[in-house]
Amino acid sequence: MKAKIHITLKKGVLDPQGKAIEHALGNLGFNGVSGVRQGKFIELDVSEKDKAKANTQVKDMCEKLLANQVIEDYQYELVA
Repeated sequence: MKAKIHITLKKGVLDPQGKAIEHALGNLGFNGVSGVRQGKFIELDVSEKDKAKANTQVKDMCEKLLANQVIEDYQYELVA
């Protein structure tokens, strides 16, 4: 089973990389772009066949290592 995980900074947390991207886009002539937020995408294979158990494993991975829950939110999907 494949897990596709998206990790982003929580709303209200300063995102300097997002601001730098927004500024660079403006310098390249892409006007009207605002509110840029950047994040991480992690894709991994889980050998567990039971979807409920795989779901628990991926949630634990996110909470224990992949996402800093103080400043980041995460979402994931499992694909067979």
